[in-house]
Amino acid sequence: MADLTKPTATTTAAKKPAAQPNKGGNLIATLAPIACIIAGYVIWRFVLGNASNFSNPDKSGAWFWPSHKGPLGTFTKMYEGGIVVPILIGCFLIVLTFVVERLLTVAKAAGTGSNTEFIRKVQFHLANKEVDKAIAECDKQKGSVGNVMKSGLKKYKEMITNTELDSDQKVLNIQKEIEEATALELPMLEKNLVFLSTIASVATLLGLFGTVLGMIRSFSKLGEEGGGEAARELSQGISEALYNTALGIGTSAVAIIMYNVFTTRIDAITYGIDESGFTLTQSFAANYK
Repeated sequence: MADLTKPTATTTAAKKPAAQPNKGGNLIATLAPIACIIAGYVIWRFVLGNASNFSNPDKSGAWFWPSHKGPLGTFTKMYEGGIVVPILIGCFLIVLTFVVERLLTVAKAAGTGSNTEFIRKVQFHLANKEVDKAIAECDKQKGSVGNVMKSGLKKYKEMITNTELDSDQKVLNIQKEIEEATALELPMLEKNLVFLSTIASVATLLGLFGTVLGMIRSFSKLGEEGGGEAARELSQGISEALYNTALGIGTSAVAIIMYNVFTTRIDAITYGIDESGFTLTQSFAANYK
């Protein structure tokens, strides 16, 4: 007859409080895109659209979108690309913002040294049954792998002195602890990557949209005026409209490249976390049968 009084891994596993959302991170994700779009408009309107950058500035007093003519520089021509240009500049600033934010986060999550070397040191200490030294290595390593390994080692140490559970149940408890620690680390690594993946798709479409609007304006002017002068203005208008496409493609390219860089680094960290869990469970099963 089964022993109904024997404790199980489920009943003895410590219950952890649910992870609280990072309010600071959420605030950045909310405010940064808005601030970048506003900054994009400011750059377009007051830097590229400064009256001194044009041979024939608008003197009508229009504030939101002055109709300046005759840009004096290459980058100043972007101003005549239309109202989509500041949105594209804002998208580029959003990409830069979250690239910097992710670089700092992933660099911190990677730890202070090689994860492979760190896991090798932990394996050595566990083989010698020196759990405290293994935990000390986690404090040195830090990062996501170090955090998960430390959580697992604390449960590992607890299970060594546990006399109520059998070996399989102890291993299950360690696995569960590692899974809970991993569930807290992975969302932090992948957070805000959605901005890069979204802009990678949207920026090109916005650029094409701005180009189409510019060409519509140019062909409309050709139809109204006609003649050789209108044809010259048409070719100039198309050239200016294509700045939208160039800016959109450039923004999209940066977003795609950096998204792939981050996912590759996150995959390496995730592999280290998986290897940590395997190391702990195998070590406990071998040393404390």
